[in-house]
Amino acid sequence: MAITFEQVNFSYGAGTTLANPILHDINITIADHQVTAIIGQTGSGKSTLIQHLNGLLKPTTGQVIVDDLIVTNTTKEKQLTKLRAKVGMVFQFPENQLFANTVLEDVMYGPLNFGYKTDEAKQSAQSALKMVNVAENLWQKSPFELSGGQMRRVAMAGALASNPDIVVMDEPAAGLDPKGQAELLALVSNLKEAGKLVVFISHQMDHVVSVADQVIVMQDGHVAAQGTPADVFNRDIDWFKSVNLDLPRAGQFAEQLRANGVSLSRRPLTLAELATMINEEYEHE
Repeated sequence: MAITFEQVNFSYGAGTTLANPILHDINITIADHQVTAIIGQTGSGKSTLIQHLNGLLKPTTGQVIVDDLIVTNTTKEKQLTKLRAKVGMVFQFPENQLFANTVLEDVMYGPLNFGYKTDEAKQSAQSALKMVNVAENLWQKSPFELSGGQMRRVAMAGALASNPDIVVMDEPAAGLDPKGQAELLALVSNLKEAGKLVVFISHQMDHVVSVADQVIVMQDGHVAAQGTPADVFNRDIDWFKSVNLDLPRAGQFAEQLRANGVSLSRRPLTLAELATMINEEYEHE
């Protein structure tokens, strides 16, 4: 179930004197059964891009193809309902996504909306809450009594409860402590192993290199780069400055070593890879 953007342009207020172009000539393919990270500085168009994945936004021109569904500016709401059954979305601010009286009721909403019977919806919601490590003693509490990190987990459970083929997350690590971030990365890997297509936005490059198969770099509403983490993070350092992005920690250390006369054959993605490369360098001396 690949996702393809074909010559997609998007403007808020299109056709009016207040039109605000955000996306420009987007032509990308997001591969099935892979994890794709979308990165870029604030305002680069990342969140606008992913809102096209479940029809929250429709292209001003061009089309988005998700499996056998084609979304254009004229696509009707009935078709978008089919799309949203395939795509689970976790937004950047979970408090805007929660609304029910209890955590369990909130997570059940999606399955019920897509035709599950009450018992089926409850079972799916409970499984999703366990998957994202929301303690059972919180299930009957109001979601608004929870911490920011707990609210994010509940929002994730709500996106997963209907067993979507595609899972989209906007800054999923926000509000999570280090343990929670590690659990999130494990969850992303588990979703991939379960055959899901996962798309996530992140400002944390170490998270990107740890789980992503593909990276899309956005700049000023354009796709500035697309490739594997190794391809993207081994670009010239001046290019990173031009798109206002940081390297992963290992890449930053490698650049510091380079500045001090230690040249490595490539820029490592992880600290473990950096250590291996340094050991190999000294073995050859």
